[in-house]
Amino acid sequence: MRKVAIACSLLAGTGLLAANAKPAKPAKIDPAWAKILVQVKSTLDGTLQPCYFWAPEEAKTKPVPLIVGLHTWSYDYKATSHYQTVLDYAKKNGWAMLGPNFRGPNKTPPACGGDPAVQDIVDAVNYAKAHVKIDPARVYIVGGSGGGHMTLLMLGRHPEIFAAGAAFCPITDLARWHADSLLKHPGRGKNYAKMLEKACGGTPAEKPDEYKHRSPLTWLDNARKAGVAAYIVTGIHDGWKGSVPVGHSFRAFNALANPKDRVAEEDISAVEETRKVPSALAYTGPSDPFFPDKMRIHFRRTSANVRFTLMEGGHAGNYPGGLDFLSRQVKGRPADFSLPESGKASEEALGK
Repeated sequence: MRKVAIACSLLAGTGLLAANAKPAKPAKIDPAWAKILVQVKSTLDGTLQPCYFWAPEEAKTKPVPLIVGLHTWSYDYKATSHYQTVLDYAKKNGWAMLGPNFRGPNKTPPACGGDPAVQDIVDAVNYAKAHVKIDPARVYIVGGSGGGHMTLLMLGRHPEIFAAGAAFCPITDLARWHADSLLKHPGRGKNYAKMLEKACGGTPAEKPDEYKHRSPLTWLDNARKAGVAAYIVTGIHDGWKGSVPVGHSFRAFNALANPKDRVAEEDISAVEETRKVPSALAYTGPSDPFFPDKMRIHFRRTSANVRFTLMEGGHAGNYPGGLDFLSRQVKGRPADFSLPESGKASEEALGK
């Protein structure tokens, strides 16, 4: 099956751009990525936003799944390694792929879950739908760290778009993460608090509504009610060997799970402090081929349309497991948590 890159840029000479639309600054990226770089016009502020877009040849004639891959907290679209695994999977499986910039590093008001960043992803999905045939029941989103933050935020803010999302070590409460980052603690860094203050216009005490608006926990009930499938994974040592305490993932699970399945705050605190799971919560379920001994499962819980896995590891993702999960989800159906007989695990350290 021959696959080709589809790269259709909006051109100023067509007269379709608003007078204030400005093209993105030229980027120094790999020539192969430059070939699939497009400019998507923001329907919020009229600017042109860079985005990678690839689709298989068959998407010209029949609907294909679409996956949105996201960069991490401190980077932008020029960090192409953040998109590589997702693009490779799309090419192998005949899916379309988007790699939006969503306003770059999370240190400016439009970025960091701001409305412009959210709209950039919506606009990118609509761009793909306008240029090729996309199956609306199979639109997915995936990311780690800052990309995990944005994955869960998008599921909550636009559950009508996505069938499912996979988030690795996500930040889910920006006010809490601001406080986490100020603690004198291995793995943390005050720079994140400074970035949050630049994006939100002040501290959580000064701008509480801004921090709340940009936090996935504020919106995840929308995803729960809509039945959007979610796959959340983090390493048990994150927050010590990494910058995002595991409680962020636990609380995202709680927001999406049935009340009876939620994890108590005292247990969440115990795991964060000791990097050990209380014996009553230790995982004893079936083997998962995406989590071998090196990445063994310490805790796993599945409820409603969400699965949360706490694995051996730090601030890292396990994209093969997440992509396999996404491949089986269809909008409007209950989440499919079945496991394949085999699978190749891959712990991928995530950028800051």
